[in-house]
Amino acid sequence: MTAPHLAATPATTRWGSLPTESDPPVLTVDPGARVIIDTVSHEGILEDQGRDPVAFFGRYGVDAADVLADAIDIAANADHDPADGPHVITGPVAVRGAQPGDWLAVRVDTLARRAGYGVISSRHGRGALPGRFPARGAPVTSVFCRVDDRHGYLPLRAGEDGDRRAARFPLNPFLGIMGVTPRGTARRGSIAPGEFGGNLDIALLTPGSVLYLPVEVPGAGFYIGDPHYAQGNGEIALTALEAPLTATLTIGLLAAAEGKARFGGVAGPVAATPEYLVPTGLDADLDTALERCAANAVELLHATFGMDPELGYAYLSAAADFDISQVVDLVKGVHARIRRTDFPDSGGWPSEV
Repeated sequence: MTAPHLAATPATTRWGSLPTESDPPVLTVDPGARVIIDTVSHEGILEDQGRDPVAFFGRYGVDAADVLADAIDIAANADHDPADGPHVITGPVAVRGAQPGDWLAVRVDTLARRAGYGVISSRHGRGALPGRFPARGAPVTSVFCRVDDRHGYLPLRAGEDGDRRAARFPLNPFLGIMGVTPRGTARRGSIAPGEFGGNLDIALLTPGSVLYLPVEVPGAGFYIGDPHYAQGNGEIALTALEAPLTATLTIGLLAAAEGKARFGGVAGPVAATPEYLVPTGLDADLDTALERCAANAVELLHATFGMDPELGYAYLSAAADFDISQVVDLVKGVHARIRRTDFPDSGGWPSEV
């Protein structure tokens, strides 16, 4: 069967905020369905960039024909309050039969680049060096970055041609935002992640990975956004290399009992890649985020492998890496990398959805 293709339009997206349980779905699918979803980057359409992507990207030599029509449409016609958040969120997608206590299992099948360029921005004094950047007191610094199929190119000095004398770095596309609708009717901004997922900014979520999300409302209300072509752990300038993607995803569903058996008392999202099991920890305080990630990692080892917590704690100290996902999204993120090959049986992770 042909996978449904959800385009990004003012009617299928929210700009700056997450869905609530009172919002109707823009698409409904059965568990196990494959879907194709377009995403639009907020960079180039924001108010502090002129809210005119043709003019913004034209300053960098991008022809108007190479600016996405959906980005132009959203910039011109979608409602946006900059106080909410910057991200364009596509969704929500309802999953038939999903109930609170269940878990979505979202496998990233493919991520297709939609543009030959992207943008890295610093604004609001919210990066890792807020007293220094943006430079010279500017409200925003947006750095244009050309890309090809494998690399991004950044000039060494402002005003230079990034194609000729440049730092070259590998592309690693992923979705910064994948989440389920939070419980309650209060509208949340798009910036802060939570146990529902959202703006996790975990660069490991590339094709072949699975993100497990605890369902909070009937139907789950799944959504995506914040597409990246590359990001370093920490995302220290505030944004990564922001640019649009088309995502092909398979959305599975674990019943509450199966989720309990697999994850035990883990709180919040868990990811799996071909190489790693990836528990997460989130908090406004980075130390607390690390503590929560460590506690979730101990719980995951116990639930998945039956490993005694004290021995799991020792294993994590000796063999696992704890990485900073991001430090710029109000709620900071830490994720652990537990090597699957360190254990004799990883229980059907990660391709089973």
